[in-house]
Amino acid sequence: MTADSRHGRFLSEINVIPLVDVVLVLLVIFMVTAPMLHRGMDISLPSSKSNTIKAEERLIITVQRDQKLFLGNDAIGLVDLRSKLREAKEANPEVSVYLRADRTVPYGTVVQVMDEIKGAHIDKMGMVTSPQAEQIKEDPIGKSS
Repeated sequence: MTADSRHGRFLSEINVIPLVDVVLVLLVIFMVTAPMLHRGMDISLPSSKSNTIKAEERLIITVQRDQKLFLGNDAIGLVDLRSKLREAKEANPEVSVYLRADRTVPYGTVVQVMDEIKGAHIDKMGMVTSPQAEQIKEDPIGKSS
């Protein structure tokens, strides 16, 4: 008998199977909870007498697939939109408007809403879009690669 067989041999390897199990469980937990963490945090901000940053008023106009208009969360008609926007402009001259329109809404409807915004003399207007999932590389000729 050799000295190794009498005394027994110790394994110097780490068993990684439980570690892999734990990592996979944590990965699944993070994948499930990550979409739920989209909200902001609730904090109590300190007050200051010399606040130089003004809160910008933003109005969001939404045009749904069936061409229904919403100003914020309130349904509104195209006829009443200009008067509501003028009221907001009078209350705050620096008001800005963000336009969200479904991609299936006809272009003419979006232009009508933009005309109403410009008719209310609101100069700050933006279009809300969602980020593109994948960008396709195109060569100068226009063929995708």
